[in-house]
Amino acid sequence: MESIQAIKQRFGIIGNDIQLNRALEKATRVAPTDISVLVTGESGVGKENIPRIVHSLSHRKHAKYIAVNCGAIPEGTIDSELFGHEKGAFTGATQDRKGYFEVADGGTIFLDEVGELPLTTQVRLLRVLENGEFIKVGSSKVQKTNVRIVAATNVNMQVAIEKNKFREDLYYRLSTIEIHLPALRERKEDIHLLFRKFAADFAQKYRMPAVRLDDSAVNLLLNYRFPGNIRQLKNLAEQISVIEENRTVSAEKLKQYIPDSSGSLPAVIGKKHENDFATERDIMYKILFDMRNDINDLKKLTLDLMKGDTVEEVQQENHHLLEKIYGAKNLKENDIEVLNIPQNSSTKDEYEYIETIEEDETLSLQDKEIEMIKKSLERNNNKRKLAAKELGISERTLYRKIKQYNLN
Repeated sequence: MESIQAIKQRFGIIGNDIQLNRALEKATRVAPTDISVLVTGESGVGKENIPRIVHSLSHRKHAKYIAVNCGAIPEGTIDSELFGHEKGAFTGATQDRKGYFEVADGGTIFLDEVGELPLTTQVRLLRVLENGEFIKVGSSKVQKTNVRIVAATNVNMQVAIEKNKFREDLYYRLSTIEIHLPALRERKEDIHLLFRKFAADFAQKYRMPAVRLDDSAVNLLLNYRFPGNIRQLKNLAEQISVIEENRTVSAEKLKQYIPDSSGSLPAVIGKKHENDFATERDIMYKILFDMRNDINDLKKLTLDLMKGDTVEEVQQENHHLLEKIYGAKNLKENDIEVLNIPQNSSTKDEYEYIETIEEDETLSLQDKEIEMIKKSLERNNNKRKLAAKELGISERTLYRKIKQYNLN
């Protein structure tokens, strides 16, 4: 069995991370068997290296190795690609065609992005894994194949299973051995090492001196999250190698090549608070709703006073509202007198007063709505489609509001 260091040199793998070494060790140990392997990890971490290692160290190394990107094949043709089809099986099938499982008989098939497979194809794949049998599209003849399957995915398979997007029985058949590759941000000690390797490769490719990072740039590089992982780091090294004249790169210069330098800090993801709003429109709505609630509270306070309740009772029941109005915790009787509401109003007066408040409230909200529509139209140069999108309403609703408020 080859050593981990020999495997790294043979396949051009850079890094000394413990998780990476563990993944390579599992790959070398499982390679001589025919056990199915599932490789997991984020996009860009180098999952395609594991199937090659498994195949090259197995007894199938002299047979075919076929890599299939399941996410790149249209759903309507993927069964034909994998299992083949008979002539006349569908429109355009002018002749028989062998699928990958027939062509790779005796070898290894790497199913990349296996989580993207349609459910109908998953059923066919499960049959291949269970007894090595498959049927071509448009045929009724059962064929046999002796293929080892190594699959990879960046999808959370447990979540996909819960959402009925992936069969649970197929997952357990594929993941007899699961090999996880860590994200680049989890291999901080390898980041600068990888960058130097890529910089040296591009220097040789483009016949120029290799770029290097100063200490501040190295620190920035190590603390960046790299959502695109190794693939992103490689692209970054190539851009800097080609564009920068100065072969020593500072942190300020490096920031120009990093899409979002704020990505250097972990993102705090949690439950969105009900008072958090992202747009001016949402904030305005929040203000209007708060105003409406305050008006309703004032109406209640007014009615309590009109019913003839004592000042002490009203003050006790509406303490939170009075604090909001006066900004004081120790309220006195004369605080309520500023409302100037007669204690013995008639029933008719009560209703007239309430109707006045409701009318004022409606007018206030209406005025705010008119103002918001006008401002949105001004910001979007009177383009109603854009204004409607900004306001979060349909174009038909906006047209109706414009006509209703005579805003033409």
